[in-house]
Amino acid sequence: MAQVSELKSLVKQLQSNPTEQDILGILQTLKEQQIVTEALLRESKAGLAVGKLRTHASRVVADLAKEIVKKWKQAVEQEKQGGGKSPTTNAATKLPLRKQSTSVPPPTPTTPSSTAGTPSNIKSDVRTAKSDGVVIAKMTGDATRDKCLELIYDALAFDSGAPSEQILGKAKAIEAAALTDNGGVTAAYKAKIRTLFVNLKDKNNPGLRESVVAGDLPVTRFCKMTSAEMASEERKAADNRIREENLFKTLGAEEVQAETDAFQCGRCKQRKCRYRQAQTRSADEPMTTFVTCTVCNNRWKFS
Repeated sequence: MAQVSELKSLVKQLQSNPTEQDILGILQTLKEQQIVTEALLRESKAGLAVGKLRTHASRVVADLAKEIVKKWKQAVEQEKQGGGKSPTTNAATKLPLRKQSTSVPPPTPTTPSSTAGTPSNIKSDVRTAKSDGVVIAKMTGDATRDKCLELIYDALAFDSGAPSEQILGKAKAIEAAALTDNGGVTAAYKAKIRTLFVNLKDKNNPGLRESVVAGDLPVTRFCKMTSAEMASEERKAADNRIREENLFKTLGAEEVQAETDAFQCGRCKQRKCRYRQAQTRSADEPMTTFVTCTVCNNRWKFS
């Protein structure tokens, strides 16, 4: 019981917007946690809290969070392989595991992702309904819906540390919402499921999966989002840069911009600039001013 309360306390600290240094300290404490079980992670919600940090702006924080999630997945998988027994010895120390894995031959061919320090009974970091032992066949009473439900489950579980019951609940809600929004098992329903699956399973967008599984992003809202809205923050920032670049290029191909010293460049601090104004929004909104520094070619805009 003390372990659960301790983990809950650490999770609460992670959710209170601490500094990067504080986050690293908390993660280091979590990394040293010796005994980890699925029940412990479920009750404390530590898996979800740490999973979200894999997309943290700080590379150090993100890498440490990934390392902890991977370690916990291995411990939970060992627990399942051992018939639900708590991994008290093998999960507590890494050295015995390395020695054991070199002496015991794997029962089946391992995947390329297996490493020398990984137990031979762990085949892959990627979770699926099949690997979780979740039987979805005949769950909805319709073969097509069952297959779609399985796709959504696989996408949500991809690298999640959440318990299978929680993931299955979210997958069911998503499939049901897609069914309702598209008037049954129609072509639009199938297309929507494919879109949701592709975006959820994007390995560069773990934040979307974690938000849906944790409930931070409501299923009803998620099912109505476009691919652009579901994109990662990095992808959105890159798309915005491309749009702005294209807009400046378009403006540059038009009439010659007026030169002025009314604006100061934020980069080189010079006042040699060209500017142009354009109505980029509705008519009752102010015009947008596009400015280009003639010294360092820095560009910015304001309304």
